[in-house]
Amino acid sequence: MAQVTVVDHPLIQHKLTGLRRKETQTGDFRRLLREIALLLAYEVTRDMPLTRERIETPLMPMDAPVLAGKLCFVSILRAGNGILDGMLDLLPSAPVGHIGLYRDPQTLASVEYYFKVPHDISDRLAIVVDPMLATGNSAIAAVQRLKDISAKSIKLVCILAAPEGVKSFQEAHPDVAVFTAAIDRQLNDHGYILPGLGDAGDRLFGTK
Repeated sequence: MAQVTVVDHPLIQHKLTGLRRKETQTGDFRRLLREIALLLAYEVTRDMPLTRERIETPLMPMDAPVLAGKLCFVSILRAGNGILDGMLDLLPSAPVGHIGLYRDPQTLASVEYYFKVPHDISDRLAIVVDPMLATGNSAIAAVQRLKDISAKSIKLVCILAAPEGVKSFQEAHPDVAVFTAAIDRQLNDHGYILPGLGDAGDRLFGTK
């Protein structure tokens, strides 16, 4: 799993426990997800290139570091928006794309219903966000859709992953780095991560 980074920072792991608790209510779930996402954004952007810009401090001029690379976030609807909010706290001016996918309950295959991303995505690092990498079908479909429109630099960020999803995703997209807070034990018969945290979208939006 050379292309998979498990971000095991103590703050992330502590907050992830809060997400997992079944008694955690919608408001706290949203807050925790946003906070974890901000911390993951710090890690996934660690290798962004820098250049230098001449500025004036209150005391003297200096050549100061500024970001040289361009990026955008691509949220897999709907639950991806819970990660998106935390990412935008760190990089508020980043453009945002959305890919609407739902999982067919019988086949577990991903079905696209919406797609809109920045027109210059081929010139940007595309950070795809979705809380759960379970079967991997949605993430595989989303990344393939981006590649089909010439996106060249892509990373995937999720909160939890299952070994089955990681394996499927890496087989489909070995060139795409994955960042996650944890890789759990397995999937159950319905394609949910165990021990997991339940349905991230339902818990995020209070729909179940």
